[in-house]
Amino acid sequence: MKFSLPRVIGMKGACGYAPENTLDSIKTAAELGCRWVGLDVKLTKDSVPVIFHDDTLERTTNGSGNIADMLYADIQDLDAGSWYSDGFAGVAIPTLEEAIEVLYQHNLGLNLEINPSPGRENETAEVALDVLTRIWDDMDTIMLSSSQHVTLETCLDMAPDFKRALSMEDPLPNWNELADYLQVSAINIDGRDKALTRESVENYIESGKLIGAYTINDPLRAKLLFSWGVDFVFSDTPDVIKQTDPTKH
Repeated sequence: MKFSLPRVIGMKGACGYAPENTLDSIKTAAELGCRWVGLDVKLTKDSVPVIFHDDTLERTTNGSGNIADMLYADIQDLDAGSWYSDGFAGVAIPTLEEAIEVLYQHNLGLNLEINPSPGRENETAEVALDVLTRIWDDMDTIMLSSSQHVTLETCLDMAPDFKRALSMEDPLPNWNELADYLQVSAINIDGRDKALTRESVENYIESGKLIGAYTINDPLRAKLLFSWGVDFVFSDTPDVIKQTDPTKH
């Protein structure tokens, strides 16, 4: 059964305006009028769930190495903002609990992309769900997504009441069977893929799942995808995409 999602979800907060996956980015999304954001979660070496996308620290912090090899104490004082602009110098990598606190303060829904480091597909889901099942009490404002099938299987086993989404960078030949097996509510596809057609989107729609597309920053591309029947998009600049959506919600 479908559930309700806003047409535009802020990507990694609103990472067109603030460093991705930070509390500043979440707050910016709220200021822009977002109702939901998408964030990534990974584990440190000592199994602290943090909001972070990459396996390594170099791109978005002043640290280096694999985040899975670092204790939380090693990363909590890293600068995760200067790479974006000097105005965000000193911004930290937030924990999942810190992010949830800000989401609650701003009444934001969450698509949590469980993005495990290699070999930690089960553990990342388990630890994230340990936090979420303690804190998050509104099943209509959260969705757990992942491209890792084992991760989603863990989510289904541990917390069946949480909605799930199958993320696909490339179309999987058995996506329909996986979606049914994992009992997902949505399928998140790469909406920038030039090989994507109206027919392929309609094929996804026939599954009865909500169809999301990422990462859509071009208003014309958003209009096209909505016209094909895509239900929602993730955007770095959600305010820009919302302005071009005729449904305005």
